[in-house]
Amino acid sequence: MVKIRKAKISDIETIYQLIMGYAEEKVLLPRTKESLFQNIQAMFVAEIDGQIVGCASLTIFDQQLAEIRSLVVDPNMGKRGIGKLLVDKIVEEAKRIEIERLISLTYQVEFFQKCGFEVTVKDNMPQKVWSDCINCPKMPSCDEIAMIYYIHNPVK
Repeated sequence: MVKIRKAKISDIETIYQLIMGYAEEKVLLPRTKESLFQNIQAMFVAEIDGQIVGCASLTIFDQQLAEIRSLVVDPNMGKRGIGKLLVDKIVEEAKRIEIERLISLTYQVEFFQKCGFEVTVKDNMPQKVWSDCINCPKMPSCDEIAMIYYIHNPVK
């Protein structure tokens, strides 16, 4: 049985290893351990029998916009719905704190569409572009797809 819970400091090493596995394949941006420690309060993990098998974090830009980040599932645990459970938890948290829109920059378009996201343009997320993308090594030729989930006040 999969348990989704808030991350703890003792989870950082496993979270880091999961993220870096995908970062090495260039399908996810790397995170430093320092950034994981700094953002631990915004992270959730998926756990099976005490073993961390996935994670995701919620990064808030302002009252209107937040991003689901570092969504990863252990490659040996694919196709079990763990990623969807993590997205559902992030959406639940975004609703709880009254965020209006949740975004993701991803290569996994079909997965996020199944989770209720729709393809959008990066122009719909200037908070993200000016706070993060401007410093990204992929800028200005980012090939990730922008996706959005409307939580409150779905103004399109």
